[in-house]
Amino acid sequence: MVIRTYPQGSPDDWESPSVGTSRSGTPGRPLSAVVLAAGHGTRMRSARPKPLHRLCGRPMILHVLDALAELPIDRVVVVVGHRAEWVTKTLIDHAPPGMSIEFVEQVEQRGTGDAMAVALTGLPDEDDGEDGDVVILPGDTPLLRPGTLARLVRSHRGTDDAATLLTAVLDDPTGYGRVVRGRDNAVARVVEQSDATDEQLEVREVNTSMYCIKRSVLAPSLRRLSPSNAQGEYYLTDVVEVLYEAGHRVGSVVVEDTMEVAGVNDRAQLAVAEAELRHRINERWMRSGVTMWDPETTYIDVDVTLATDVVLLPGVILQGACVVGEHAEIGPDTRLVDTTVGAGATVASSVCRRSVIGPDARVGPFSVLDEGSEVTAGGRVGPTASDPDPGSR
Repeated sequence: MVIRTYPQGSPDDWESPSVGTSRSGTPGRPLSAVVLAAGHGTRMRSARPKPLHRLCGRPMILHVLDALAELPIDRVVVVVGHRAEWVTKTLIDHAPPGMSIEFVEQVEQRGTGDAMAVALTGLPDEDDGEDGDVVILPGDTPLLRPGTLARLVRSHRGTDDAATLLTAVLDDPTGYGRVVRGRDNAVARVVEQSDATDEQLEVREVNTSMYCIKRSVLAPSLRRLSPSNAQGEYYLTDVVEVLYEAGHRVGSVVVEDTMEVAGVNDRAQLAVAEAELRHRINERWMRSGVTMWDPETTYIDVDVTLATDVVLLPGVILQGACVVGEHAEIGPDTRLVDTTVGAGATVASSVCRRSVIGPDARVGPFSVLDEGSEVTAGGRVGPTASDPDPGSR
């Protein structure tokens, strides 16, 4: 069932030399993507759908779409199910600019294979006779880097395999589907943990649930799936064996950083993913000219903008779409939410929500700026201010 179409610009604007160009920008084959986000996420123990749990200020699934936005994708199909309207509205409001999204609903949760069959209804017909490729991703892998996705697509097209899996080699593969090799070292099967033999459980190479598959072989393979497994579901992973037994070659790309493919299924895993993403954000800002006295106690959301020579003292939390100007000093122990700080301003040991702090202003220590507050350029707010009525609120 198609819920809604959300066009945002033209795929002509999305060229990536490392992968090829989009449908209208030959020579690259058409490239579409499917994001599977229909599950209940019961282990999160939350009324909020799992794909909408936040990491560094953004819902988890938006991090996945951000990674896809770096590829020359013609269309993204998002499969929704649990709390479908909530997930759909969030993506409509916040999806990356230029991304064309189609939403389809998996009404009954019958496994990832069934979800992929539903997703095909949202993909455009291949009416020009040109075989395209489909990138398939779960909606709960927010640490995936665009470069890894590009490498997957590049390898898939370079070998001309029917399908290419992104795999990982883990010290402890418990809970993951094991990759079983066949003739010519091709991937022959993916065996889920609950269906694996003792010998197969010893395999350390695992499936990450991320694929690039030729569009022409996808639908016929899905029609041959069967729910004859321990879970009684249609496994998307069974497509691998279907293709292999039909004589097609299935390849693989081993991810270099296994953190990229870590799924988030509960609050503990959410915290681990948050810590990893915050480390990446802090490192990027420090390499861009921001000073952090203690990166371990500095928390910056993904939509924050910092100018050069900003200084962040220990205990700083920047949430939402904060903007901090050059030479401003924030902290210690300061929390800003959707707040703009002008160049040269100082904010110490304070909390400011949706406020504007002018250039060279001073706020704190121990001040609170409520929503809509404004401190004029050079203004003073706090117990150390000499002006009894500094700035304007």
